[in-house]
Amino acid sequence: MRKKILAIILMATMALSFAGCGKSTEGAKASKEPTDLTGTWATEDKDGSYQEATITEDSIEINWVSEDSKSLYWAGTFTAPDKAVDEYKWTSENDKEKTDAAMLASQDDTKDFTYKDGAISYEASAMGTTTTMKMERK
Repeated sequence: MRKKILAIILMATMALSFAGCGKSTEGAKASKEPTDLTGTWATEDKDGSYQEATITEDSIEINWVSEDSKSLYWAGTFTAPDKAVDEYKWTSENDKEKTDAAMLASQDDTKDFTYKDGAISYEASAMGTTTTMKMERK
């Protein structure tokens, strides 16, 4: 009889332990930190040139980079995601004070960016050609 009571208490304790674990896992999912896109990102190096972006809390700057030079392509606003996301889109407003003086800078008023599958993509135009650029975190 004692063995049966002990077995029932042990099974009840295990069941409550598993239920408690399930609840704490759900709580962890709900409290995930927002996706952090700040840092340095870069396109693939093609023949010694690529684009490199630096994203801070509220700005994004993109440079054309080659072996011996760095030229501003975009300077604008950045709005960070406010939750954990797998995909995110934002529109950056051009910082004309910086880009107006840069020969290779985009003159667009705004630029749309997409974060998806661990990469940031956007359209870049130069010499009449528009290309979708894809950057990965460095």
